[in-house]
Amino acid sequence: MSKRRKNPRAAGAASKPKVRDIFVARPFEGLADETEWIALRELVPAASAPLTLKPEILEEYGDRPVTLSTVLPMAWPAMTRQDGRVFVGLQRHIQSGDVSRDVAEAILCALRTEPGATVAVPALPGEGPRLQDILVDGPLEVEMHEGFEYWLDAEQAEDATVKASLERANASIYPTVRLSAAHAAYWCRVPDKAHVRWVLPDPEDAALDALARLSAVGDLLLGEDTKFAGMFRAHGLLVPVWDLPGEPEGADWEAPLADFAKRYADTLAETGPLDAAARRAKQGLIGRQLTLR
Repeated sequence: MSKRRKNPRAAGAASKPKVRDIFVARPFEGLADETEWIALRELVPAASAPLTLKPEILEEYGDRPVTLSTVLPMAWPAMTRQDGRVFVGLQRHIQSGDVSRDVAEAILCALRTEPGATVAVPALPGEGPRLQDILVDGPLEVEMHEGFEYWLDAEQAEDATVKASLERANASIYPTVRLSAAHAAYWCRVPDKAHVRWVLPDPEDAALDALARLSAVGDLLLGEDTKFAGMFRAHGLLVPVWDLPGEPEGADWEAPLADFAKRYADTLAETGPLDAAARRAKQGLIGRQLTLR
């Protein structure tokens, strides 16, 4: 009688613990600048912000500058430069159900990687520290960029693959202006349209009710020739979107947005159930949800 031989590779695979994905609806909740984290991930093509690590992380891994970037070459989750600087990307191809955990793991993997070497980051990191655990929290000091040259040190700038990725990335950047009239609000121009997009900081139900009240009384626009295009959900918060005429551009929308932000804040403070007109408007808004990046 012959004995069946065990496949050592199969046995090893069977014994390897499976990483369980965890879904977090609001991954940036608890961070002081939750809305800006969402905006940089979903709305902004090219921007960066320095990050400050907690003392215990610096003690374990050393004091290396860490920079948050909207995107990195070839959508890497993280990279290290020869000068020791660490960059972590918010917009990446592979992710788990908890973006905060993903980005935190990418930072830690980069800190464990020698300067200039390729950073290996697991697609599903499993349980572990999140951004809220490893960062000294505070407002993000966002710097807008017209190109991605800030990625590179002198050696990387000579790499043909990276250079080609840089050219493709720069070609994909659409004009974007960070507005000061409301936090985490941006004007942008895509090929044939202009928009204002604003990540609302309030819980979804309260924000939706406020927008419905404004819609019911015709106060949802940013001015003449503007259109409320709809809204989309991003990491647990609502992002209303307005279609704008070709002119004016950028910062000229500060005043109209400031006026709307005041109306929104005043309406948000209203209590009590929605009236019939607002209920109808709410159903209309729910039916106009967008799918945007």
